[in-house]
Amino acid sequence: MQVGQLRERANAMELATVAVFGASGKIGRHVLRVLARRGLRVRALVHNRPVEGEGVTCVRGSVTDPDAVAEVVKGAEAVVQLATTKEDPATFFDVSIRGTFHVLDACRRQPIRQFILFGGDAAMGIWFYPQPIPIDENHPRVAYPGYYAFSKVVEEVMTEQYGAQYGVPYSILRSSWVFEGEDLLNHFSLLRNVNPAEKGHGFGEVGEDVLALVRAGRERIPILVDAQGVPFRRHIVHVDDVMQAFDRILGNASALGQAFNIAGPAPFDYRVAAGYLSAKMGIPTIELRCPNYHSFEINITRARSVLGYAPENDFFRMADRAIEARASL
Repeated sequence: MQVGQLRERANAMELATVAVFGASGKIGRHVLRVLARRGLRVRALVHNRPVEGEGVTCVRGSVTDPDAVAEVVKGAEAVVQLATTKEDPATFFDVSIRGTFHVLDACRRQPIRQFILFGGDAAMGIWFYPQPIPIDENHPRVAYPGYYAFSKVVEEVMTEQYGAQYGVPYSILRSSWVFEGEDLLNHFSLLRNVNPAEKGHGFGEVGEDVLALVRAGRERIPILVDAQGVPFRRHIVHVDDVMQAFDRILGNASALGQAFNIAGPAPFDYRVAAGYLSAKMGIPTIELRCPNYHSFEINITRARSVLGYAPENDFFRMADRAIEARASL
Protein backbone atom coordinates (compact mmCIF):
# COMPACT_ATOMS: atom_id res chain seq x y z
CA MET A 1 0.00 0.00 0.00
CA GLN A 2 1.42 3.38 -1.03
CA VAL A 3 1.89 6.35 1.29
CA GLY A 4 -1.02 8.20 -0.33
CA GLN A 5 -3.34 5.27 0.33
CA LEU A 6 -2.21 5.11 3.94
CA ARG A 7 -3.07 8.78 4.38
CA GLU A 8 -6.43 8.39 2.63
CA ARG A 9 -7.33 5.57 5.01
CA ALA A 10 -6.96 7.93 7.98
CA ASN A 11 -8.12 11.27 6.56
CA ALA A 12 -10.94 11.43 9.10
CA MET A 13 -8.81 10.22 11.99
CA GLU A 14 -10.82 10.26 15.18
CA LEU A 15 -9.05 8.94 18.25
CA ALA A 16 -10.60 7.93 21.55
CA THR A 17 -8.35 5.14 22.91
CA VAL A 18 -4.59 4.79 22.56
CA ALA A 19 -2.64 1.61 23.35
CA VAL A 20 0.78 2.35 24.82
CA PHE A 21 3.72 -0.02 25.19
CA GLY A 22 6.59 1.24 27.35
CA ALA A 23 4.44 3.74 29.25
CA SER A 24 6.52 3.52 32.44
CA GLY A 25 9.79 4.55 30.80
CA LYS A 26 11.53 7.92 30.59
CA ILE A 27 9.61 9.00 27.49
CA GLY A 28 6.47 7.02 28.23
CA ARG A 29 5.63 9.07 31.31
CA HIS A 30 5.60 12.21 29.19
CA VAL A 31 3.54 10.53 26.47
CA LEU A 32 0.85 9.75 29.04
CA ARG A 33 0.67 13.44 29.98
CA VAL A 34 0.14 14.43 26.34
CA LEU A 35 -2.62 11.85 25.95
CA ALA A 36 -4.28 13.00 29.18
CA ARG A 37 -4.15 16.62 28.04
CA ARG A 38 -5.94 15.61 24.86
CA GLY A 39 -8.58 13.72 26.82
CA LEU A 40 -7.75 10.32 25.33
CA ARG A 41 -8.26 7.00 27.08
CA VAL A 42 -5.12 4.87 27.48
CA ARG A 43 -4.55 1.15 27.77
CA ALA A 44 -0.99 0.50 28.89
CA LEU A 45 0.78 -2.84 29.01
CA VAL A 46 2.47 -3.12 32.40
CA HIS A 47 5.26 -5.60 33.11
CA ASN A 48 7.29 -4.50 36.15
CA ARG A 49 6.38 -0.89 36.88
CA PRO A 50 2.72 0.16 37.10
CA VAL A 51 1.61 3.49 35.68
CA GLU A 52 -1.09 5.81 36.91
CA GLY A 53 -3.06 8.63 35.40
CA GLU A 54 -6.50 9.84 34.54
CA GLY A 55 -8.09 7.60 31.93
CA VAL A 56 -5.28 5.00 32.12
CA THR A 57 -6.15 1.31 32.27
CA CYS A 58 -3.26 -1.06 32.96
CA VAL A 59 -3.08 -4.54 31.48
CA ARG A 60 -0.51 -6.74 33.17
CA GLY A 61 1.72 -8.77 30.89
CA SER A 62 4.78 -8.64 28.68
CA VAL A 63 5.40 -7.34 25.19
CA THR A 64 6.96 -10.75 24.54
CA ASP A 65 3.49 -12.33 24.91
CA PRO A 66 1.43 -11.90 21.71
CA ASP A 67 -1.85 -12.54 23.53
CA ALA A 68 -1.20 -9.79 26.09
CA VAL A 69 -0.19 -7.42 23.29
CA ALA A 70 -3.36 -8.21 21.31
CA GLU A 71 -5.49 -7.55 24.39
CA VAL A 72 -3.99 -4.07 24.78
CA VAL A 73 -4.35 -3.20 21.08
CA LYS A 74 -7.93 -4.46 20.79
CA GLY A 75 -10.33 -1.55 20.35
CA ALA A 76 -7.62 1.13 20.22
CA GLU A 77 -7.56 3.60 17.36
CA ALA A 78 -3.87 4.47 17.83
CA VAL A 79 -0.93 2.45 19.12
CA VAL A 80 2.32 3.87 20.51
CA GLN A 81 5.38 1.62 20.74
CA LEU A 82 8.12 2.74 23.15
CA ALA A 83 9.07 -0.57 24.78
CA THR A 84 12.79 -1.21 24.48
CA THR A 85 15.89 -2.29 26.36
CA LYS A 86 19.44 -1.00 26.01
CA GLU A 87 22.59 -3.07 25.59
CA ASP A 88 21.20 -6.11 27.42
CA PRO A 89 21.98 -9.22 25.38
CA ALA A 90 19.57 -11.27 27.49
CA THR A 91 16.49 -9.14 26.73
CA PHE A 92 17.03 -6.83 23.75
CA PHE A 93 15.85 -9.29 21.11
CA ASP A 94 12.71 -10.42 22.90
CA VAL A 95 11.66 -6.96 24.08
CA SER A 96 12.80 -4.58 21.35
CA ILE A 97 12.60 -6.74 18.23
CA ARG A 98 10.18 -9.58 18.97
CA GLY A 99 8.08 -7.17 21.05
CA THR A 100 7.79 -4.66 18.20
CA PHE A 101 6.90 -7.53 15.87
CA HIS A 102 4.07 -8.61 18.21
CA VAL A 103 2.72 -5.05 18.37
CA LEU A 104 2.84 -4.64 14.60
CA ASP A 105 1.20 -8.01 14.06
CA ALA A 106 -1.59 -7.07 16.46
CA CYS A 107 -2.05 -3.81 14.54
CA ARG A 108 -2.30 -5.80 11.30
CA ARG A 109 -5.26 -7.70 12.73
CA GLN A 110 -7.06 -4.65 14.15
CA PRO A 111 -8.56 -1.67 12.28
CA ILE A 112 -6.22 0.89 13.86
CA ARG A 113 -5.80 4.36 12.41
CA GLN A 114 -2.19 5.02 13.42
CA PHE A 115 0.83 3.14 14.71
CA ILE A 116 3.56 5.38 16.13
CA LEU A 117 7.04 3.99 16.63
CA PHE A 118 9.46 5.92 18.81
CA GLY A 119 12.74 5.33 17.05
CA GLY A 120 16.08 7.01 17.58
CA ASP A 121 19.01 8.55 15.75
CA ALA A 122 21.04 5.52 16.86
CA ALA A 123 19.71 3.89 13.68
CA MET A 124 21.65 6.49 11.65
CA GLY A 125 25.07 5.86 13.19
CA ILE A 126 25.39 9.46 14.48
CA TRP A 127 28.93 10.27 15.70
CA PHE A 128 30.34 6.78 15.29
CA TYR A 129 30.77 7.34 11.53
CA PRO A 130 31.77 10.34 9.39
CA GLN A 131 28.72 12.49 8.57
CA PRO A 132 29.73 14.93 5.83
CA ILE A 133 26.17 16.26 5.41
CA PRO A 134 23.25 16.69 7.85
CA ILE A 135 21.42 13.42 8.54
CA ASP A 136 17.97 13.47 6.95
CA GLU A 137 15.28 10.80 6.73
CA ASN A 138 16.82 9.37 3.53
CA HIS A 139 20.14 8.70 5.24
CA PRO A 140 21.01 4.97 5.13
CA ARG A 141 20.40 3.12 8.35
CA VAL A 142 23.82 2.21 9.76
CA ALA A 143 23.72 1.01 13.34
CA TYR A 144 26.73 1.76 15.49
CA PRO A 145 28.20 -1.17 17.47
CA GLY A 146 25.91 -2.55 20.14
CA TYR A 147 22.50 -4.14 20.60
CA TYR A 148 20.47 -0.95 21.07
CA ALA A 149 21.32 0.71 17.74
CA PHE A 150 20.84 -2.60 15.94
CA SER A 151 17.36 -2.96 17.44
CA LYS A 152 16.45 0.60 16.36
CA VAL A 153 17.28 -0.27 12.75
CA VAL A 154 15.29 -3.51 12.81
CA GLU A 155 12.26 -1.85 14.44
CA GLU A 156 12.07 0.78 11.70
CA VAL A 157 12.45 -1.76 8.90
CA MET A 158 9.71 -3.96 10.36
CA THR A 159 7.42 -0.96 10.71
CA GLU A 160 7.90 0.10 7.10
CA GLN A 161 7.36 -3.44 5.86
CA TYR A 162 4.10 -3.82 7.78
CA GLY A 163 3.00 -0.61 6.10
CA ALA A 164 3.96 -1.97 2.68
CA GLN A 165 2.69 -5.52 3.15
CA TYR A 166 -0.46 -4.98 5.18
CA GLY A 167 -1.27 -1.29 5.04
CA VAL A 168 -0.56 -0.64 8.71
CA PRO A 169 -0.78 3.18 8.93
CA TYR A 170 2.49 4.05 10.61
CA SER A 171 4.47 7.11 11.66
CA ILE A 172 8.06 6.96 12.96
CA LEU A 173 9.25 9.59 15.42
CA ARG A 174 13.03 9.36 15.29
CA SER A 175 14.45 11.51 18.06
CA SER A 176 17.97 12.51 18.95
CA TRP A 177 19.40 11.83 22.41
CA VAL A 178 16.65 13.03 24.77
CA PHE A 179 17.52 15.25 27.78
CA GLU A 180 15.43 16.38 30.74
CA GLY A 181 16.05 17.58 34.29
CA GLU A 182 19.77 17.70 35.06
CA ASP A 183 20.72 15.17 32.35
CA LEU A 184 22.78 17.77 30.48
CA LEU A 185 24.94 18.50 33.52
CA ASN A 186 25.52 14.79 34.00
CA HIS A 187 26.81 14.53 30.44
CA PHE A 188 29.13 17.52 30.92
CA SER A 189 30.73 15.98 34.00
CA LEU A 190 34.21 14.51 34.12
CA LEU A 191 33.52 12.76 37.42
CA ARG A 192 30.39 11.03 36.14
CA ASN A 193 31.86 9.87 32.85
CA VAL A 194 35.40 8.77 33.60
CA ASN A 195 35.95 5.75 35.81
CA PRO A 196 39.55 5.24 36.99
CA ALA A 197 38.88 1.50 37.14
CA GLU A 198 37.92 1.50 33.45
CA LYS A 199 40.25 3.78 31.53
CA GLY A 200 38.44 6.06 29.16
CA HIS A 201 34.94 5.00 30.16
CA GLY A 202 32.43 7.38 28.61
CA PHE A 203 34.76 9.77 26.79
CA GLY A 204 37.21 7.61 24.88
CA GLU A 205 40.84 7.29 25.95
CA VAL A 206 42.05 9.62 28.71
CA GLY A 207 45.49 10.16 30.17
CA GLU A 208 46.85 9.72 33.67
CA ASP A 209 46.45 13.46 34.33
CA VAL A 210 42.70 13.16 33.80
CA LEU A 211 42.44 10.04 35.93
CA ALA A 212 44.29 11.86 38.72
CA LEU A 213 41.64 14.60 38.68
CA VAL A 214 38.89 12.01 38.93
CA ARG A 215 40.59 10.18 41.80
CA ALA A 216 40.92 13.50 43.62
CA GLY A 217 37.23 14.31 43.01
CA ARG A 218 38.07 17.50 41.10
CA GLU A 219 35.25 18.23 38.66
CA ARG A 220 35.88 19.55 35.17
CA ILE A 221 33.57 20.34 32.25
CA PRO A 222 34.81 18.38 29.24
CA ILE A 223 35.37 19.83 25.79
CA LEU A 224 35.25 16.82 23.48
CA VAL A 225 37.50 17.24 20.44
CA ASP A 226 38.62 15.08 17.53
CA ALA A 227 42.14 13.85 16.79
CA GLN A 228 43.11 17.30 15.42
CA GLY A 229 41.76 19.14 18.45
CA VAL A 230 38.63 20.42 16.68
CA PRO A 231 35.58 20.44 18.98
CA PHE A 232 32.72 18.17 17.99
CA ARG A 233 29.33 19.44 16.94
CA ARG A 234 26.50 17.28 18.20
CA HIS A 235 22.70 17.36 18.02
CA ILE A 236 20.44 16.54 20.98
CA VAL A 237 16.85 17.33 21.99
CA HIS A 238 14.86 18.26 25.08
CA VAL A 239 11.98 15.99 26.07
CA ASP A 240 9.53 18.89 25.82
CA ASP A 241 10.34 19.26 22.13
CA VAL A 242 9.95 15.51 21.61
CA MET A 243 6.48 15.77 23.15
CA GLN A 244 5.66 18.72 20.91
CA ALA A 245 6.50 16.51 17.93
CA PHE A 246 4.52 13.58 19.31
CA ASP A 247 1.49 15.81 19.83
CA ARG A 248 1.76 17.00 16.22
CA ILE A 249 2.17 13.47 14.83
CA LEU A 250 -0.64 11.83 16.82
CA GLY A 251 -3.83 11.77 14.76
CA ASN A 252 -2.18 13.64 11.88
CA ALA A 253 -2.98 12.01 8.54
CA SER A 254 -0.12 13.92 6.89
CA ALA A 255 2.31 12.05 9.13
CA LEU A 256 1.31 8.58 7.92
CA GLY A 257 3.83 6.51 6.02
CA GLN A 258 6.73 8.73 7.05
CA ALA A 259 9.61 8.98 9.48
CA PHE A 260 10.46 12.30 11.12
CA ASN A 261 13.80 13.37 12.55
CA ILE A 262 13.21 15.20 15.83
CA ALA A 263 16.06 17.24 17.33
CA GLY A 264 16.79 20.63 18.85
CA PRO A 265 16.92 23.85 16.79
CA ALA A 266 20.61 23.33 15.99
CA PRO A 267 23.61 21.23 17.01
CA PHE A 268 25.95 22.56 19.68
CA ASP A 269 29.71 23.03 19.66
CA TYR A 270 31.42 21.35 22.63
CA ARG A 271 33.85 24.22 23.17
CA VAL A 272 31.11 26.84 23.15
CA ALA A 273 28.84 24.65 25.28
CA ALA A 274 31.51 23.85 27.86
CA GLY A 275 32.50 27.52 28.07
CA TYR A 276 28.90 28.52 28.72
CA LEU A 277 28.49 25.95 31.50
CA SER A 278 31.88 26.86 32.98
CA ALA A 279 30.91 30.53 33.23
CA LYS A 280 27.55 29.66 34.75
CA MET A 281 28.82 27.11 37.28
CA GLY A 282 32.35 28.26 38.05
CA ILE A 283 33.86 24.91 37.08
CA PRO A 284 37.00 24.80 34.89
CA THR A 285 36.93 23.09 31.50
CA ILE A 286 39.20 20.33 30.23
CA GLU A 287 39.89 19.23 26.67
CA LEU A 288 39.45 15.53 25.95
CA ARG A 289 40.45 13.97 22.65
CA CYS A 290 38.06 11.36 21.27
CA PRO A 291 39.66 10.32 17.97
CA ASN A 292 37.08 7.67 17.12
CA TYR A 293 34.05 10.00 17.00
CA HIS A 294 32.72 12.48 14.42
CA SER A 295 30.61 15.62 14.38
CA PHE A 296 27.04 15.34 13.11
CA GLU A 297 23.91 17.38 12.56
CA ILE A 298 20.28 16.23 12.25
CA ASN A 299 18.16 17.67 9.44
CA ILE A 300 14.68 18.45 10.83
CA THR A 301 13.28 20.12 7.72
CA ARG A 302 10.62 17.46 7.14
CA ALA A 303 9.27 17.77 10.68
CA ARG A 304 9.23 21.56 10.38
CA SER A 305 7.42 21.58 7.04
CA VAL A 306 4.99 18.66 7.45
CA LEU A 307 4.23 18.87 11.17
CA GLY A 308 4.92 22.51 11.92
CA TYR A 309 7.49 21.30 14.44
CA ALA A 310 9.21 24.26 16.10
CA PRO A 311 11.70 23.17 18.79
CA GLU A 312 12.03 25.70 21.60
CA ASN A 313 15.04 24.39 23.52
CA ASP A 314 18.47 25.14 22.10
CA PHE A 315 21.58 24.15 24.05
CA PHE A 316 21.66 27.33 26.11
CA ARG A 317 18.06 27.05 27.25
CA MET A 318 18.59 23.38 28.02
CA ALA A 319 21.68 24.28 30.06
CA ASP A 320 19.81 26.95 32.03
CA ARG A 321 16.96 24.56 32.72
CA ALA A 322 19.37 21.82 33.83
CA ILE A 323 21.07 24.20 36.26
CA GLU A 324 17.68 25.24 37.65
CA ALA A 325 16.65 21.57 37.97
CA ARG A 326 19.78 20.72 39.95
CA ALA A 327 19.36 23.75 42.21
CA SER A 328 15.81 22.66 43.02
CA LEU A 329 16.86 19.22 44.28
